[in-house]
Amino acid sequence: MLSVEEYRDLVLAGIESLHPIELPLSEVDGCLLAQDVAAPWPLPSFDNSSMDGYAVLQADIAGASAENPVTLKVIDDVPAGFRSLETLVSGTAIRIMTGAPTPDGTQCVVPVEMTDGGTENVVVSASVDFGGYVRKMGEDILIGEIVLRKGALLNARSIALLAAVGQARVLVIPRPRVAVMSTGTELVEPGTPLAHGLISDSNSFMLVAAANSAGALAYRATPVQDDEEELERALNDQVHRADILITTGGVSMGAYDPVKAVFQKLGSADFYKVAMQPGMPQGCGSLGDPGIPVITLPGNPVSAYVSFEVFVRPALRKLRGLDPVSDRSKKVELAVSMTSPEHKCQFARGRFIDADHVEPVGAGQGSHVMGGLAQAECFIVIPAGVATVDAGAVVEVIDIREGR
Repeated sequence: MLSVEEYRDLVLAGIESLHPIELPLSEVDGCLLAQDVAAPWPLPSFDNSSMDGYAVLQADIAGASAENPVTLKVIDDVPAGFRSLETLVSGTAIRIMTGAPTPDGTQCVVPVEMTDGGTENVVVSASVDFGGYVRKMGEDILIGEIVLRKGALLNARSIALLAAVGQARVLVIPRPRVAVMSTGTELVEPGTPLAHGLISDSNSFMLVAAANSAGALAYRATPVQDDEEELERALNDQVHRADILITTGGVSMGAYDPVKAVFQKLGSADFYKVAMQPGMPQGCGSLGDPGIPVITLPGNPVSAYVSFEVFVRPALRKLRGLDPVSDRSKKVELAVSMTSPEHKCQFARGRFIDADHVEPVGAGQGSHVMGGLAQAECFIVIPAGVATVDAGAVVEVIDIREGR
């Protein structure tokens, strides 16, 4: 029987980062940047107004106040996207909108709130410092400056920056395409009336959602019955559509489970017992030629989810070009005493009482207890070799809250 760490190393040994590809900006959210990006122009690319107001010479409005207003002649009107051909001289103002290029001669902009909003003449009732409300060219980014480095994980903010410096396409390590397939003759689609002995397929929906939350592009394949020919056809259909295949069910010692035989026929897969609870039966390998990685998970839903977090999430991170080890583990205090199978590492479902204390959740820690899984915010990790943990002990937890 392998330890959790030994099996995770085996899984990761069969995973390589995806090759970089060039993608349009609309498709790079969650991707890892595979190149440095330099600004081909400065940001802002021209001096512009930060307010709706009036471009003026600062000396003209120095000392202006409500008691001593200044009246200036409005000689032009500049909306965003246009520029004025006029040049400011003493005694004049140019009405300007936010983002519009400042006219020649501009020394500051008076916000419209400090004026009467006039269109032929404007009354200014407050003074503005030299350079006030003017965004200077290059004050944010200089031309040629590296705006994002290779290895940056792209998100809404960094994508906005790429767009601002004109990058329509960028070289990235793409989000991995993940095919998720449940196996088992007992499975039916949710919404189907349940005959005795049948269950709704929950694992595939759960794992697709989990994979997407881990930065993948996951899709659900139709569940497959315990039939070797049907499973073989279904697996062959995924070889050219996915970067990794995740299956659930059929990896234990069941007499009617065809998963092991079919995987060994179509590729290379090895199956193991891992010293963990839940999730002891596991398997990994590759499918097809040259082959995509395959990770086979247990069929019990809690076992499948725990296995995803412990083995599949690190594999997806490696495919994405990230460090497989995330920062979701922390040390906290256990609020109640717990027992654990001494020769296995237990991943008990728990919730945070506060930032530094946890307690188990749900009606027991069985691999079928989905109510407890839905309530869980973390896994309480009790290592192999430990049979009891007293209340007040410091334990490791894995934070499984979304967005963490």
